[in-house]
Amino acid sequence: MRVPSTMAIWSTGRRRTRGPGYVYRAIDQHGQVIDVLVSARRDAAAARRFFRRVLATVKVTPSEVITDAAAIHPGVLDELIPQAWHHVEQYANNPIESDHGQLKHRLKPMRGLRNDRTAQTIIAGHAFVQNLRRGHYELAIDSPPATRVAEAFTELAQAI
Repeated sequence: MRVPSTMAIWSTGRRRTRGPGYVYRAIDQHGQVIDVLVSARRDAAAARRFFRRVLATVKVTPSEVITDAAAIHPGVLDELIPQAWHHVEQYANNPIESDHGQLKHRLKPMRGLRNDRTAQTIIAGHAFVQNLRRGHYELAIDSPPATRVAEAFTELAQAI
């Protein structure tokens, strides 16, 4: 995983899935998917759980957090990351919405996910492969993007 800088900018968003609930995703300024959480509810407790999980994963507090205009975000961000600038503008969250579009495109042929556990596993796996393909891990970075995933799994198989 790319080591995040101390001046990290996170884009976060949520999307309704065809199944168990809502997907919360966070990406950094380089497009790396930081973390994914599937929640049955879209409330302050779910947002708080998501941001705590992201902070524990990255161990770096961001200087800026870009979200949509949901009413729950300001309170949760003031509580958990008070020093971060909460950025809400009309087109500021386009990177995360574009990222959600790729996930939605991948999940559409699956005709929905049955429960939270399978949704969490499949969506986290999608994020891992997406990060591999974009070159955010130190695996197969010398290969072209079209073959990067296959060569990364070959490297992982040899390491095991």
